[in-house]
Amino acid sequence: MYSNVVMGMNSSLLEIELEDLKDARGAKQDTDLKAEDLKKLCDSFKNKIFESTGKRFPTDAVQQLQGAISAVFESWNTPRAITYRKLNEIPDSWGTAVNVQAMVFGNRGEDSATGVAFTRDPSTGEKKFFGEFLINAQGEDVVAGIRTPQPITKVDAEKMAADGAPRLQSLEEAMPAAYKQLVEIYTKLEKHYRDMQDIEFTIEQNKLWMLQTRTGKRTAEAAVRIAIEMLGEKLISEEEALLRVDPYALDQLLHPTLDHNAKKTLLAKGLPASPGAAFGQIVFNPEDAEKFHEDGKKCILVRTETSPEDIHGMVVARGILTTRGGMTSHAAVVARGMGKCCVAGCGDVDVDYSREEMKVHGHTLKKGDSITLDGGTGEVFLGEVKTVEPKLSESFESLMKLADKHRKLGVLTNADTPKDAATARRFGAEGIGLCRTEHMFFDSDRIDAVREMIVAENKEDREKALKKLLPMQRGDFVQLFEEMAGLPVVIRLLDPPLHEFLPQTDADIKSLSAKLGIDFGRLKNKVKSLHEMNPMLGHRGCRLAITFPEIYNMQTRAIAEAVVEVMKRKKDQVVPEIMIPLVATYKELALLRQQAEAEIAQVQKETGVKFNYKIGTMIELPRAAVTADEIARVADFFSFGTNDLTQTTMGLSRDDAGRFLSSYVSLGLFDKDPFVTIDQKGVGHLVKLAVDLGRKSKSDLKVGVCGEHGGDPASVEFFHRAGLDYVSCSPFRIPIARLAAAQAAVKKT
Repeated sequence: MYSNVVMGMNSSLLEIELEDLKDARGAKQDTDLKAEDLKKLCDSFKNKIFESTGKRFPTDAVQQLQGAISAVFESWNTPRAITYRKLNEIPDSWGTAVNVQAMVFGNRGEDSATGVAFTRDPSTGEKKFFGEFLINAQGEDVVAGIRTPQPITKVDAEKMAADGAPRLQSLEEAMPAAYKQLVEIYTKLEKHYRDMQDIEFTIEQNKLWMLQTRTGKRTAEAAVRIAIEMLGEKLISEEEALLRVDPYALDQLLHPTLDHNAKKTLLAKGLPASPGAAFGQIVFNPEDAEKFHEDGKKCILVRTETSPEDIHGMVVARGILTTRGGMTSHAAVVARGMGKCCVAGCGDVDVDYSREEMKVHGHTLKKGDSITLDGGTGEVFLGEVKTVEPKLSESFESLMKLADKHRKLGVLTNADTPKDAATARRFGAEGIGLCRTEHMFFDSDRIDAVREMIVAENKEDREKALKKLLPMQRGDFVQLFEEMAGLPVVIRLLDPPLHEFLPQTDADIKSLSAKLGIDFGRLKNKVKSLHEMNPMLGHRGCRLAITFPEIYNMQTRAIAEAVVEVMKRKKDQVVPEIMIPLVATYKELALLRQQAEAEIAQVQKETGVKFNYKIGTMIELPRAAVTADEIARVADFFSFGTNDLTQTTMGLSRDDAGRFLSSYVSLGLFDKDPFVTIDQKGVGHLVKLAVDLGRKSKSDLKVGVCGEHGGDPASVEFFHRAGLDYVSCSPFRIPIARLAAAQAAVKKT
């Protein structure tokens, strides 16, 4: 370690020397070597260090201490430290510190030991003492995965044996007095700190020494369970319970796990170090993991054991598999913190880095071959295994109820299909905050009618095509209204430029010309004429409706007829909210509102059914934000389209900016990617300005946000402070938004 951390040497060269010596002596563990073997190994190590670094290994204690202190300070700016800070949002300016303390030794014989333990299970959150230890060893031997550790408790030792593993002696059995004292101490520590603790200890000749305690890293599942159970134990308050769970981490609980009924080819079984399921192509080093990720490939990082130098590969990998190490090894702890699936200590797997292959039970798998990991069981399977939707725990439901009790913001969903709407309802959505009607146009059974409408040369032909679309759109809206059962549904009328619906290749244009009976040359010219250099700023949104009013008239009629159908059939009250996009002036909205109201009035007259409705707009242009007081006079609600508002405010394109945004963030020019977390000083200022101006004109103006920022916890906190009524986000981010909204309310009070 010293040669690596202080002298900058590749310490794997020394590992090779150690492994060669063990093979020569027939030794399984380091501790099987004789004293004379170790003396010779030290001489060999010193020679190898000099060959590699050109420096003599220091033997003076003071010199060693000075080198170690310097290395700690210098470590602040290593690539892995920088990566960790980015992951955990730690400012560069904080700096680091060095503790110098006396040493105790767990390797002074069979009456000495060392270990790492958690006061609750960090994977599940179960209230039980959980950890690993080694007799006659130092702490690094446990966490580095160099030796296979033993369980702390007798119960865990017996469970491992029942699962087919060799029966290992627990600390409870090997050193009962020290174990009893350790239990007393961990109980006291958890009660004092009022949180699950990660503790390190050493037993030196039967005397227990506590080395460290800190708040333990845990999976999202464990975080939720621990928060709710500690609330029940009256260790923490409701507000503290809410703040104990990272909203981002809830994502771990909402995605599929392996289908137990799917066909599987089991390759090996290791330790279930971090739950979840992951499928991907094998890579053996972090650099390849990054390359696969850049190429859009899912990968599994396979290592003998991971180290902090692997962090950049661990970040992008779908899952991590190690052949050595325990539940408290580097791979396990880091994976749990990231929410990554991890299987550790899979000793049946033999990794050959030089050949870039792994062998296990007669199978030889090379880089690029596929495997599936089950982090909940520790199993490794050949190829891809089917997954199933997750089941949410009682603790999760309790946390969500607690969040709903404290939050002030409403949480709606962005949904365009009944399936999305049903998923969102299951996760607690209180309505639909954005239904993008153009997504319905792309279905195979209606795209030709859409294209026929677009290429029509006159209003009569356009209306003929729109008549084909009307019943389809009406059916879409009926399903959404029924799924939402009286909850608000905000429907955005057609937004993207028309060329997005048209074929682009000659072959596809020929196919469409044959279907529509239009000359190929004329159709190709039409497609070409509709192409825009910058469609983000072109003929789209409300501008389409002003040029071709029949498009929005059809959509408005479809909405109104769907409301009537649902109200007649189910007797449910339905209040549709029609949203007109890309408004820059109040005159645009006033004109289009007048047209929509006329169409709704006509449907009500035809059907004899009266219903309430709202007409509002998306605020997604800076001009709309700064003139929101005028726009509010003709709007029932505002919904901020923060994706486009970010683009138009910052002059960025979501499609292209990804090429350089990471550089801006790493250089500190942007604190965060503005498409992930809202730019509070710029875009956020426009949001707050528009809210204030809008409510100055109309005090009861309903205001929300429907960009994906609505599911980002940091952005949700800002929207709470800005006084919005609700956020809307994709279905799987609903629980994240609910918890983030509650945390924002708790923090404010």
